[in-house]
Amino acid sequence: MSRIVILGGGESGTGAAVLAKVKGFDVFLSDKGEITPEYTEILRKWDIPYESGQHSEDRILNADEVIKSPGIPSDAPIVRKIADAGISIISEIEFAGRYDSAKKICITGSNGKTTTTSLIYYLLQQAGLNVGLGGNIGRSYAYQVATEQHDIYVLEISSFQLDNMYDFKADIAIITNITPDHLDRYDHSIEKYAMAKFRITQNMDKDDCFIFCSDDEITIRHLDQIVIKAKMLPFSQKKEVKEGAFLRGDKMVVRVGDKECDMFLQELALGGKHNVYNSMAAAIAGKVMDIDNDNIRRSLSSFQAVEHRLEKVMSIKDVLYINDSKATNVDAAWYALECQDRPVVWIVGGTDKGNDYSVLLDLAREKVKAMICMGLDNRKFHESFKGVVPEIHDVTSAADAVKLASRIAKAGDVVLLSPCCASFDLFKNYEDRGKKFKEAVRNL
Repeated sequence: MSRIVILGGGESGTGAAVLAKVKGFDVFLSDKGEITPEYTEILRKWDIPYESGQHSEDRILNADEVIKSPGIPSDAPIVRKIADAGISIISEIEFAGRYDSAKKICITGSNGKTTTTSLIYYLLQQAGLNVGLGGNIGRSYAYQVATEQHDIYVLEISSFQLDNMYDFKADIAIITNITPDHLDRYDHSIEKYAMAKFRITQNMDKDDCFIFCSDDEITIRHLDQIVIKAKMLPFSQKKEVKEGAFLRGDKMVVRVGDKECDMFLQELALGGKHNVYNSMAAAIAGKVMDIDNDNIRRSLSSFQAVEHRLEKVMSIKDVLYINDSKATNVDAAWYALECQDRPVVWIVGGTDKGNDYSVLLDLAREKVKAMICMGLDNRKFHESFKGVVPEIHDVTSAADAVKLASRIAKAGDVVLLSPCCASFDLFKNYEDRGKKFKEAVRNL
């Protein structure tokens, strides 16, 4: 019996452990941190041996294969030892793909991937298809392969998940865009990060489709370096494309083969230029999947925004509070500021990933009346925005940030949590940060 060891006991690792158990492997799960009660309960229910608070080398280095959770960097000491021992290291997505014959629509990118994934999932659901949602969003893909049966999966896949994928194949692959993010995990090299994103196209053949933004410089620059056999379907807001999606006046036009669908931009449920891109990518995927035009239009006009992504929490005394906790990089925060048309009290901060804030200075000068830094080390924000934003404050909790913002904001203003940074200095993750922000707003 082959032995599989899983590193990490979160959503991804626990799901992989259940699938390994179902497929008859000798399974062991190890997490250096604490495993939350919801996951220990699943491990016990499936009778999967595990440890937390440590990595026991004698129980790990005897594996035939290791499934590594995406949050664990490849230079972690235990991962290095596994690699040095010549043991194969794969991702949960790679493992689950071996046991799944469903059609797979896979989405990656620096920004917009969660919204695009959710849009496509919603669109296919509305069309009555048997579809699962997984990867970097929702429930573990491996867990679903182990316990459910779907005809199609819509998978959001991060660059960390792509790093350990080798034989997995997408039927439809989407790269929303590529902007500097997580460069600390890629030797501060945009080239290495971009190549990691393009792994989503590996193993595709002529019957598959690759959907990408032809307005995105970094994507286009790397297209030449990759051999892609799949059908190319670009989307653009700057020029008409032969096949794919483009703008014609105040309409979005989608064309795949001899099939065309158009829709007024004002009918789209999601506002802002970046969301037009997300809607274009989703609509192309819909056409490739043979969804009829009425279904595509209806879905794109009735979709509800994703939690923690430009989510309107509530208005208090005519001040609108927006939760964009998922904006963990500079580009995402740029989109959030770009679509505001009211004065902004901007809440930022967290773990800096080697960010360059210079691209935000013009927008901040034009739109931001005050900045509240919610982090343990805010020096870089002060250095970057001093003299650009009239007032900059420091806090160390969501409650304090919201209280201070409510004192500064006047009727007609927006309080925007769009942090630009990872959340790990003060919060468990971006969801935890967003929930605490929303709780603080409701407590006002």
